[in-house]
Amino acid sequence: MSTAVATPSRPGEVLADLLPASRVRDAALVLGGAALTGLAAQISLPVPGSPVPVTGQTFAALLVGTALGARRGFLSLAVYALVGMAGVPWFAQGSSGASAPSFGYILGMLLASTVVGALARRGADRSVLRMAGTMLLGEAIVYAIGVPYLALATGMSASAAVAAGLTPFLIGDALKAALAMGVLPAAWKLVDKK
Repeated sequence: MSTAVATPSRPGEVLADLLPASRVRDAALVLGGAALTGLAAQISLPVPGSPVPVTGQTFAALLVGTALGARRGFLSLAVYALVGMAGVPWFAQGSSGASAPSFGYILGMLLASTVVGALARRGADRSVLRMAGTMLLGEAIVYAIGVPYLALATGMSASAAVAAGLTPFLIGDALKAALAMGVLPAAWKLVDKK
């Protein structure tokens, strides 16, 4: 007889694995991750001189990947991207479609969610230091795709795209990473005490 009580974590697990396994669970987690990212994208502040706003989207995407693992994280961000491309206005500032200059950041979040999820499965979400490296890598992936896409979509030079699409976001992203660095290792400590 199986119980639904969380057990102490084992190597190779992400937080979502502590829930009783089923296809319904996985579908709910994927859809929930997409919805969380869509909601976080609505926390949006315009940046003067930039077509890219500050949002909660990157934080949500990295949190989804880390908590759900690579496969479910990828699927969550794929659902988010595809539904937004289909016209649901849940990208930043209530936008949708793939023509926005900031769409490259969404593609970057898709890859970043997958990478941080794979790292979390290897224990990167268990300590503050490893979580810091994981979040920094995830954010670097988002920018590595988002900034060149911004340059291509707007005709900006590379230096202008960096100035408009990277530099204004570094402090905010450091704060989001610090939040994730505290939340996920703390969640594991709580689980392991049960």
